[in-house]
Amino acid sequence: MVDLQTIPLFSKLSQEDLAILERISTVKSYQKGEILFFEGEEPTYLHVLLDGVLKLYKTNFKGTQIFLHQFYPISFVAELANFEAIPYPATAEFMVDGQVLKIEYETFKKELLNNPELSFKIIQSLSAKLKIMSEVVHKEIILTSEAKVAKFIIEHTEFFGDFKHTKIASLVNLTPETLSRTLTKFKQQGLISMDETLRITQFDGEKLRQIFE
Repeated sequence: MVDLQTIPLFSKLSQEDLAILERISTVKSYQKGEILFFEGEEPTYLHVLLDGVLKLYKTNFKGTQIFLHQFYPISFVAELANFEAIPYPATAEFMVDGQVLKIEYETFKKELLNNPELSFKIIQSLSAKLKIMSEVVHKEIILTSEAKVAKFIIEHTEFFGDFKHTKIASLVNLTPETLSRTLTKFKQQGLISMDETLRITQFDGEKLRQIFE
């Protein structure tokens, strides 16, 4: 079990509350590609991502994944489903190996949710989720394919070389062919440089921003 007091979300809890939290919590390790929860599944645990990267996606009627967001440590994951008592609206899958703190939600709600410091942390987390959804809507409705790729390069350059282009294409909700054409175009225009492993070694941030801002 991890030292719960070292987790920023719980650092202000009293020793008594920490003891309750430890009693109702477990830490589970996951491997790359494992599912934390499926879209439509009923929530039982409150999840806190401790390590790794989670991608959140929906699946349309054709079985195509629609990428929504990726989560990094340390953060609550899909906590709104717990608070609203609704099924998970999307699926969460590990992009790399990771760890999650799983908290028995019903006991958490009864014994800890009245703590003002903890409630404030949760409000901050929910506020951040609203911003995420606003960005998803903006990206999917307004941005062109070139704008999506330009924005992704600036925000997640490290993914190129670490992940195959088919994986990156799914993260920006484009076909691999469209991603490949866009990267080739950017390279020809001198906006990016790539090595033999397709890792982006250099990019013109100012000109790429002009494409999506």
